[in-house]
Amino acid sequence: MRKREHGLLPNAASLLLCGLLAGLVVAAAAFPAVAMSGLAAKAGADTFENLPTDIDVLPSPQISYVYASDGKTLLAMMYDENRRDVPLTDVAEVMRQAIVAAEDNRFYAHRGVDVKGVARAFVANQNAGGQTEQGASTLTMQYVRQAISYSAKTPQEVVDATDKTPTRKLREMKYAIDLEKKLSKDQILERYLNIAAYGHGAYGIFAASHVYFEKDPKDLTLPEAALIAGLVKAPGTSDPATTEGLPRALDRQKYVLNQMIAMGYINQQQADEAANAKLNIVGKRTPEGCESVQGAGLGAGFYCDYLRRWWMDQKVFGEDQYQRANRLRAGGYTVVSALDINTQAAAAKYAADQPNVGKSEKIRLGSQNAVMLAAVEPGTGRVTAIATNRTFSNDNSKNGANTNPDKKGQKGNYPNTTVPIITGDKDIPGYQAGSTFKMFTAVAALEAGLPLATPINTEKQFISNFIVGPGPATCNGNKYCPKNSGGQSGPYNMWTAFGSSINTYFVPLEQQVGADKVVDVAKRLGIQFNAKEDAGFATYPASKQWGAFTLGVSATTPLQLANAYGTLAADGLYCEPTPIVEVKDNNGKKVEGLDPKCKQVVDKEVARAAVDMARCPVGDQSATGKCVGATAGYARKYVGRPLAGKSGTTDSEKSATFVAMTKQLAVGGFLTDPDWPETNKDMKHPPINYATLGTLKDGLAGKPVVPFTAPTKEKSTGKLVEIPSVKCAPVDQARSRITRAGFTVTVSAAQVASPCPAGTVARTEPGGATVKGGQVSLVISKGPGAPAPPYLGTDPGTGNGVRDDECPLPWVC
Repeated sequence: MRKREHGLLPNAASLLLCGLLAGLVVAAAAFPAVAMSGLAAKAGADTFENLPTDIDVLPSPQISYVYASDGKTLLAMMYDENRRDVPLTDVAEVMRQAIVAAEDNRFYAHRGVDVKGVARAFVANQNAGGQTEQGASTLTMQYVRQAISYSAKTPQEVVDATDKTPTRKLREMKYAIDLEKKLSKDQILERYLNIAAYGHGAYGIFAASHVYFEKDPKDLTLPEAALIAGLVKAPGTSDPATTEGLPRALDRQKYVLNQMIAMGYINQQQADEAANAKLNIVGKRTPEGCESVQGAGLGAGFYCDYLRRWWMDQKVFGEDQYQRANRLRAGGYTVVSALDINTQAAAAKYAADQPNVGKSEKIRLGSQNAVMLAAVEPGTGRVTAIATNRTFSNDNSKNGANTNPDKKGQKGNYPNTTVPIITGDKDIPGYQAGSTFKMFTAVAALEAGLPLATPINTEKQFISNFIVGPGPATCNGNKYCPKNSGGQSGPYNMWTAFGSSINTYFVPLEQQVGADKVVDVAKRLGIQFNAKEDAGFATYPASKQWGAFTLGVSATTPLQLANAYGTLAADGLYCEPTPIVEVKDNNGKKVEGLDPKCKQVVDKEVARAAVDMARCPVGDQSATGKCVGATAGYARKYVGRPLAGKSGTTDSEKSATFVAMTKQLAVGGFLTDPDWPETNKDMKHPPINYATLGTLKDGLAGKPVVPFTAPTKEKSTGKLVEIPSVKCAPVDQARSRITRAGFTVTVSAAQVASPCPAGTVARTEPGGATVKGGQVSLVISKGPGAPAPPYLGTDPGTGNGVRDDECPLPWVC
């Protein structure tokens, strides 16, 4: 603050100001007006009379509190200024008396401006010759000054509110006089106690009581109250929590006690006892933000950060992110988050130490491999847990080297990071989820009328119609040709193929229903395609050729995957993921517009059938007992309740994924290296499988068992129609015969060795039977080792095979 230099105002102007101020005070007190000579005095009075009387007071910054879903467990405090307003009745009487004694001993006698104080300050300042400066601000005027400052909307208004000029002083006096007409003394005192700064990051009496003594204001003792009251005059230099400030604070405490004696609040003995009392000054700054998250054992830093990021996208809190951030840190909100204490504690526990996993396989804090877990409540989208084996912190000084070869020499994000590796953002699109994406193909097939019993006679390698570039899964020039990791082949249906994770079942199934339809299902279930390349593939018509999509080559996050499966557990009701249950403003009023945003995106019978199929991989049993094979057969017994889910592994095992769900909770887990998702290190399933299952099991502890709803017969076994046998028949004849039987016919780009003559039909896909009106593909024989026939491609318009010399689009053939 600038100090006014002695002699800055001419003597005449100084006398004018003194007379004017004295006259104003007398007038405010309803005394006869003091005669003032000269036109200058009259002009000054007119200027004062024209000053406004109403203050546009905005609320002072308040702490926002974030709680767990129980509404009691505090998770985090968000603030720019550590302040929480409290009513005067929640402040100890000795504290009220001490602040009046310290700052304005005539508070209950004046009407906003103290004429005696003005005169005394003027004489003292003139006589001091600039060596000191006494103030004459009443407690009411001090409140006005701070209220104007907090209500300033521009930097210039902030300067005007605090600049030491006669104009500012006049304005404060006018406001103070008017304020005393509208508010009682107790109301003014309450506002002052709540707005004043007390040092050590404490604003308002509630914060000061907790910062210095870790107690509520109503529990302050006389020596504590006198100490705090003395800090207001110089909170920076009198900080009792510092070695330099403590002597000054104790001197001010004695001054306050003497003033309290003079005002009759206490006697000399009480003052002496208070001055000699040993104070336990804590000096503990109130934790702020997600790096100082509360709740032992919850590891909720990443959850807190997810909530903060979510808040920044909610228009109800402001027009832009600047306004939204300001309201979170200054609006005094009470936020009841969706974090469930049991589920979050379990996720944090199992992310750090996975049960039933050998020492050599355990993933611990400090490993570049991350166990990432997210839990969602089906039917509401409420995110109940987010955890990983990382510490939420910006301090990367002890972090290991980044494992990504493109970031050589940089620090990695382990063990400390604030990067949203679990929930993702535009810079963190996620990780490949492997075979968990087969679920989207199954849903698309069920929507197309294919029942769970749909048979496909699978091969060890399937030659598809999908066009791809060069790669390990490419054959026949440019065809996508996936294999089964275990070399399986033979007849499968959706139950058994999902249970055993048969690639060469789901790629032909995807081809039959259309890859674009499968991608559409994933979008409806909340997969976002944040990676630029994925977004391109997911756009129609490119999506029609995304044959590898069903095997999980697209990036996603644990949260997206958990919510996608949770949507099916909720009978196809999709709800946007949300980290909150309720938000109340500083007045205790519920903020509207934040209820779960849900819509039906999948028919409930389709969803129930998909869940029935998903019981197979986890060792549960479908409602009709059709499950055979399980990639995680121990899961059902481990959790101890009806369970559905799927594991997933990407090419070269760059990541391991597991998603498990019940009717009440869905948990998605990933194990990979977030710094380098293209890692060349194999990711094993046990750590992520047991971390996911442990989170689910403990999160549901004590809750009733809710069974899945069985699918209808139509979605389960349907009405399959036998496909006419056309083995070794000419293509045109086979097409005609199958079309007459009521099916849609395409010619596969695949040419396989078979006993049939080259150019004839080796078999159909599917074989045996399919739904009425379903699609049947003719697979062409190239004979036993004979050269490939001329059916080299597929006309994208008709779906029929075309010869090399009649191909309409060269890139297809």
